[in-house]
Amino acid sequence: MTQEIFKQTVFILKDEMFRFAKKFLMSADEAEDVVMDLMMKFWQRKEELLVIENLKSFALRSVKNECLNRLKHHEVKLGFASQTRYQSELYQIETNNMKEQILGFINQLPEKQKMVIHLKDVEEYEISEISQIMEMEENAVRVNLMRARQKVKESINKLYAYENRQIQGLGI
Repeated sequence: MTQEIFKQTVFILKDEMFRFAKKFLMSADEAEDVVMDLMMKFWQRKEELLVIENLKSFALRSVKNECLNRLKHHEVKLGFASQTRYQSELYQIETNNMKEQILGFINQLPEKQKMVIHLKDVEEYEISEISQIMEMEENAVRVNLMRARQKVKESINKLYAYENRQIQGLGI
């Protein structure tokens, strides 16, 4: 990767990375340090970055991990109440991201499975109600629901395995 390509693909993310880090650390100086440290790591491993499919997602995940490491290792001095607030904000961010991922996986399911899992797990209908709505036997509803949940679970497991490989591969 040349310096120009690095600027066009990685360095352009610095402002977004900074805003994300600042939200965690509530310190512009610390956020700037996080971004610069990551940019140096990214530059050192620039050839490895070429194989990452979603560089923006990877960069923001790296920011989150770096901020959490700094919070955990007391590089940033925070009171207990502040730390609790940051952990709560992190939980909200991760929960919202997971919801989006799960809805994306549901949308990729075959039509019957998509409708059954939506009615049961999103709209919270009973199996008997879904059976009536879908004009299916209750056992067929259960089978479609089980298959849909299994496919979503497999997709989630693949996603986490992929993310862990990406993070471990770069040592970040």
